[in-house]
Parts: sequence; structure tokens; C-alpha cells
Amino acid sequence: MDAVVIHENLKARFGDKIGSLTVDNPDPFIVVDRSALKEIGTFLKDEPGYEFDFLENLTGLDLGDKFVSVYHLLSYKHRHSLVLRVELSKDQPTAPSVSEVWPAANWHEREQYDLLGITYTGHPDLRRIMLPEDWVGHPLRKDYEQPKGYHGISHERANVLDGFKALDDRDHPLPVVAPSKPEADGEQ
Repeated sequence: MDAVVIHENLKARFGDKIGSLTVDNPDPFIVVDRSALKEIGTFLKDEPGYEFDFLENLTGLDLGDKFVSVYHLLSYKHRHSLVLRVELSKDQPTAPSVSEVWPAANWHEREQYDLLGITYTGHPDLRRIMLPEDWVGHPLRKDYEQPKGYHGISHERANVLDGFKALDDRDHPLPVVAPSKPEADGEQ
């Protein structure tokens, strides 16, 4: 089943909770309303003919003016895939957790919470997964400003390539090449 047919069927069932379909993308995607995400996810997983039983990936994007939570789904039985996108406001990025629908979402949602600050309501254990609990901010946000240090450890590092360039310039200076003179090559 292709994305166009799935989009039409979802639109007929869920009405205005189903947004646009973008097909001119390597992975065509359907925008869904965040308030119906869990219901739509449950339908797509359980409904015969769809049976999207595998959440391949869940990621988040900071698009500058909004956040997007992206769900890559696959049906092993029917060999079709689908991408759902949920648009979230910049000032309060929240979406319902789908970890009850697809258990694999658990750590994916924690990662997005940790790195982008997207809150997944109803998540059984929403806390940082990569950074320390006392870390300030979310480093994948476009407006994130990296602190100078963390518990006295500086984040400032010299560019390692500068050291290699200095060694290379010292040990292998570039030869001085004189302009070519045709008569020196035996030409007249």
C-alpha cells in the first residue's frame, strides 16, 4: 500500500486530524495532529491491512520556528513503510508518548527529550538518557549556547588540525617555485 492510499484512508477515518501528504521527498510523510498521534499510531499498528508493527526510528528536528517529531514505521507483514510527522510549537514542544504502542519508542523519546527538549506526555520514564541529569539546556536546539564548562571541566578545545599544520609546515616547507621560462625547457 503506498502513502497516497494510506493518506486517503486515514483522512476518511480521522478527518482534520490528518494533515498534508508530502510525496516529493525520499521518504514521503503524512503530517498528523499531535492530539491524535497515539490513536492514529494504535490504528496503524493494529488495523488489518496496515499492521505497522515496527517503529524503525523516531527523531526530532528543530526547524527554527517549530519542532517536528518524526516516526518511521514499517510493516513486516505487508512490506510497506510510512513516515508520520507531528509539528510542535517552539515554546512548548510536547507530544503524546507512543511507547505503549511501539515499546521501541521508549529510548527514542528519551533521546529527543534529552537533546531537543521535546516532552513526551505519558512516557513511563522521561529523563535524560545521554547527558547528566544536571546538564543545562538541550544541545541539538538551534538556539543552544554551549556553556564554557561543566563542573570545572572546560569545553574549550584547540583545533587539533592546527597542530598538524604547524608540524607539517616546519618539517616540510613548501618549495619555492620560480616562474617557468620557455627557453629553459629548450623551447625557442
